Amino acid sequence: MSAANTAESADFRGPLDITRAATVVLDAESTVIGWSPAAAELLGYEPAEALGRPLSAFLSVHPVGGTPPAAAAEASGVSAVPGAAATGIGPPSLVGNEIHVAHARDGRELLVATATCPLPGGAADRGPGAPDRILVAAEVGELRHWESRLALLQGLATQSPVGLAIYDTDLRLTWCNTAYEREIGQPLAAFRGMRADELYGGGSFVTPGYPQTLDGVMHQVLDTGEPVLDLNFRAQQPSDPGRDHLWSCAYYRLEDAHGHVFGVCEDAFDVTDRYRVQERLALLVEAGRRIGTVLDVATTAEEIAEVAVPDFAATVRVDVTRAAMTGETAAVGSAADMSLLRVADRAEPGTATPDPGLPDLGLPTPGRPDPGGPDAGLPDDPGRPGPAVPDPALPDPDRPDAEGPDPGLPDPDRPDRGGPGPGLPEAAGPPGPGVAAPGPPDSADAEGGSRGVPGAAASRDGDRHPYPPVVYPPGSPQHRSLSSGGLVLDEGTLVVPLRAGGGILGLVTFDRCAGPDASGRPPAPDRATTFDNGEVALADELAARAAVCIDNARRYTRERTASLALQRQLLPHHLPPQSAVRTAYRYLPADDVTGVGGDWFDVIPLSGTRVGLVVGDVVGHGLQAAATMGRLRTSVRAFAQLDMPPDELLTRLDDLVGQPAEEPPDAYGGAVETYDVTTGATCLYAVYDPVSRRCVMARAGHLPPAVVDPDGAVSFPDLPAGPPLGLGGLPFESMEFELPVGSLLALFTDGLVEARDHDISHGLDTLGRVLGDRSASLEELCDRAVSELVPGGTSADDTALLLVRTRELDAERVAHWELSAEAVSVGRARELATGQLEAWGLEELVFATQLVVSELVTNAVRYAGGPLGLRLIRDRTLVCEVADTGHTSPHLRHSAEDDEGGRGLFIVAQLVQRWGTRYTPTGKTIWTEQALPPADGG
Repeated sequence: MSAANTAESADFRGPLDITRAATVVLDAESTVIGWSPAAAELLGYEPAEALGRPLSAFLSVHPVGGTPPAAAAEASGVSAVPGAAATGIGPPSLVGNEIHVAHARDGRELLVATATCPLPGGAADRGPGAPDRILVAAEVGELRHWESRLALLQGLATQSPVGLAIYDTDLRLTWCNTAYEREIGQPLAAFRGMRADELYGGGSFVTPGYPQTLDGVMHQVLDTGEPVLDLNFRAQQPSDPGRDHLWSCAYYRLEDAHGHVFGVCEDAFDVTDRYRVQERLALLVEAGRRIGTVLDVATTAEEIAEVAVPDFAATVRVDVTRAAMTGETAAVGSAADMSLLRVADRAEPGTATPDPGLPDLGLPTPGRPDPGGPDAGLPDDPGRPGPAVPDPALPDPDRPDAEGPDPGLPDPDRPDRGGPGPGLPEAAGPPGPGVAAPGPPDSADAEGGSRGVPGAAASRDGDRHPYPPVVYPPGSPQHRSLSSGGLVLDEGTLVVPLRAGGGILGLVTFDRCAGPDASGRPPAPDRATTFDNGEVALADELAARAAVCIDNARRYTRERTASLALQRQLLPHHLPPQSAVRTAYRYLPADDVTGVGGDWFDVIPLSGTRVGLVVGDVVGHGLQAAATMGRLRTSVRAFAQLDMPPDELLTRLDDLVGQPAEEPPDAYGGAVETYDVTTGATCLYAVYDPVSRRCVMARAGHLPPAVVDPDGAVSFPDLPAGPPLGLGGLPFESMEFELPVGSLLALFTDGLVEARDHDISHGLDTLGRVLGDRSASLEELCDRAVSELVPGGTSADDTALLLVRTRELDAERVAHWELSAEAVSVGRARELATGQLEAWGLEELVFATQLVVSELVTNAVRYAGGPLGLRLIRDRTLVCEVADTGHTSPHLRHSAEDDEGGRGLFIVAQLVQRWGTRYTPTGKTIWTEQALPPADGG
């Protein structure tokens, strides 16, 4: 803006102001006796040319139009802006305003407005040439322009919605416009001279970085001269007491033409409604950020209350159906059919609202101890902090007959081993120290409490208490909401159902305190005694977002419960008793959201006191991976019971995995091809014989085991690497080697030795260093390996570790004879077996063993060639084996009444616990197992 424009904007004098208008002094005969420079500029006549001439030489005698409205206003002396008279808008004594035609020296005719002002004294006292009156004139166009500017100023003072106020240097109000008067609720005269803090007592600026009081901000502006814009000021409006308002304010210093400070101007606009809309939007954004951070129903309910209190309501209560807490589908039915639990209850300090669903009758609330016991209908929480439960004596892992609780896997009878996951049936069993069953991320709060366990709430001190059931009486807002399925507004109570999937997951009750808070202050706008339409819509949106999160958590709870139950049922809970090896193991699911995975291990007793060792890894995590792991584990056990060598077992397993997976035909009759996560699974299978101390193993894409000899030297055998399961194309090869007594065999998955922060070679080196400590027990080695390779107990992949210490079966417990393929060998075999049983003190088994040996040797002599082998093993059972060179397995069948033979094998099957056939490179071995008689005193 130019200097000329600035000067014009600051000049409030009217065009007919005597200090700027064309001025002519007339005598009684209308002769010009005075001529101002402005008159010379307007008409072009110099004073010497105008003086002494009649006025009619310059102006028309008669006016050409009516009196302009603005001129009439000027003549009346009305001033719309304070100080207008002082600035010279127009002398109040000017009368007779008219419009005349003026004749300029250059011949132009100008339309001018005129006004005359008689001078003091009577006309009779003046003679010719004596001043009689003054005439002022200005162009009509200039007058019209000034009139429009005056109208703008008048509109600013009377029509502007922005409150304008001028405070002097003592910060006392001197002037305000109509909008400001409306806010105060009184005319200006009633509060002129008051200070701002007296008008808006108790208010404060909420914009950070500035003084909180009006006086403080105005003093700052007066002292610095720097304007302040966009400050938010919260206070109670004098014309609307008891309800807070918010204004957007601006302050700037006022100076006169000489730079002297004479006050501060305040611009204030009420933005309460707009601010509320912004607050609602901010609350929705905050809700989107803070609600649903973990897949846990209870945590999500707590987050709803945390977001809404105190910004939206004084008290928030969240009730969730029992079905949703346990992962079941949303409730559909009448209000009486829905069982609700109080999961979250949060109130602003100093407020109290009645709770119709949970009267104070000694019932527990979230965070309040339950005087009566666990929550009805929900699983007890075995992991609730309390007195330490003594760990029962664990069996000696080096003792072959140890059959106590397995320290490496879940034991459903050990409550100190942790608790089930959300909604997990107790039958599934809690995990042991080696089987981690992680909860959702961030499931434990900073104070040590546990979150995310149905039937338990996390209080600030870490104690967990059951969620109390709530029952709302008929007619209550909550009961009406359950019955109608919609939100209910009842004065200061707003009840919104949590709807998802066509059913109701629970209720959210928003309460606003109707009376003053503990300090006696009336409620603020967001503490009004009721909810407006915008707030009802906001509450509905909050509940809708929370319902989606709770429904996701419910679905997760259901899937995780099923996954954990499936996985825990599929993994071995107790290792079967056997004498070939001593074992220890750890299983750690990945820290994936599901908490379950596809790694597995197994120890399978085989015939002849041998043992099968398995470890495998399925691609992926979750329910599908756990189910696939179960199928593979079952298949491996089935093939292992057929006494297949490792290479053949993996070949059969590879063929099984390689078969295309087809689901039942769809609605259009076509088969649906599905992706099978078994493709790419890896597996390692080993068989150890404690009699010969030989171990044979093969692998399908899996890492080789670690072998530690009795001296502590660690090696990783160069085992032929077959392809992962399902890929086919290459045969699997077995490798056989001898393991000295006391050797350590470590089978593991890649999750143990592979991590984001180091490569697999580093993990193998660390594992070898840990396993090389011969002084440590197997359990200690497991703990050290997990603590060093999987810090914190979680990793990006599942982790399985199986440690095996080999044993040798004493020679006194094994008897072996070579026989010829002749009929006389049958009697010889009976004699040898009888003598050995008597030497072992097993006379009770002599008769049955004679029948078994007779039948098996007779079949070998009749249907196979020699030489024959007879072996007796005294272990947990009595094992009887007959080996021959034939490759045909006998079959058990029911003989007809007139058949002369075929009953021998049937009789054998009735006398023994198990029997079967094991093929060898030179033939086959028929084996049986008989239970040993109980020891004396047993």
